[in-house]
Amino acid sequence: MDLENGTVRYEDEYITNSRGLKLFTCRWLPVNEEPKALIFLCHGYAMECSITMNSTAIRLVKAGYAVYGIDYEGHGKSSGLQGYISSFSHVVDDCSDYFTDICEKKENKKKMRFLLGESMGGAVLLLVHRKKPEYWDGAVLVAPMCKIADEMKPHPLVISVLQKVNKFIPTWRIVPGQDVIDAAFRQPEIRAQVRANPYCYKGRLRLNTANELLNTSLEIEQRLHEVSLPFLVLHGGEDKVTDKAVSQQLYNDAASSDKSFKLYPGMWHGLLYGELPENIEIVFADIISWLNQRSEFGNSRLERELKLQDDEILILKHK
Repeated sequence: MDLENGTVRYEDEYITNSRGLKLFTCRWLPVNEEPKALIFLCHGYAMECSITMNSTAIRLVKAGYAVYGIDYEGHGKSSGLQGYISSFSHVVDDCSDYFTDICEKKENKKKMRFLLGESMGGAVLLLVHRKKPEYWDGAVLVAPMCKIADEMKPHPLVISVLQKVNKFIPTWRIVPGQDVIDAAFRQPEIRAQVRANPYCYKGRLRLNTANELLNTSLEIEQRLHEVSLPFLVLHGGEDKVTDKAVSQQLYNDAASSDKSFKLYPGMWHGLLYGELPENIEIVFADIISWLNQRSEFGNSRLERELKLQDDEILILKHK
């Protein structure tokens, strides 16, 4: 399917993961040019790729990139109980496996590889990076879930009780909390679109999902110093869903030598498609500028891999 007057080609397919579940994947490709790099999308909790992240992908393709997405287990068009995360590590493994398969295709071997994650997808991104610290060339983290904002959490006593009963009723939708859609998206029409999207989960948090999100964010917050890839982290000053202070902490603590942090005063959580149009233009100008600078600078990871291959060939010749 061609989009944007035939300049963007959209394709999708189902793959089967290591646990036998069908997962929905999609890609947006430039029609008339070779992509300058690959970008892999990690969507937020209760969201999906092909509809809610379509406008993001099209903007990136028009800037010259190939874009790939996957709906997590229990999300979007993928298999699994809707809104249910049995294990955060399963989500990370599925993304890592699929993204790596794309990168290792012959036509993609020499292309740079970037990750882009929003909200919970930022946490997925950081853990995908942790699995293969040297594999990725850079990342864009949009309001990442390095810590859930205190306003979105139940009272600590409620959390304690819920954690105890989680082992008995993990799929139950009984976790109290604010409406994430109302808290995340500034524009009423975007809230209406998300509510009308049948592939977005609108129910209360399931017990084990809440437990996995909380434990993952706590663990990530303790290990921010291990982040080593080049990254740009973006956060709205009025974000009520994820904690902007921990995005600042990510910038401060990360081992990365190439890192940037942008805080947008007055903006909400949904920076990519929930903000005022003029604000979205500002955010994407920053994202594309950052990606272009890294793409044009050169691929140090690829140069390192080629040098290793050459060294191995020399060793074999002299044996």
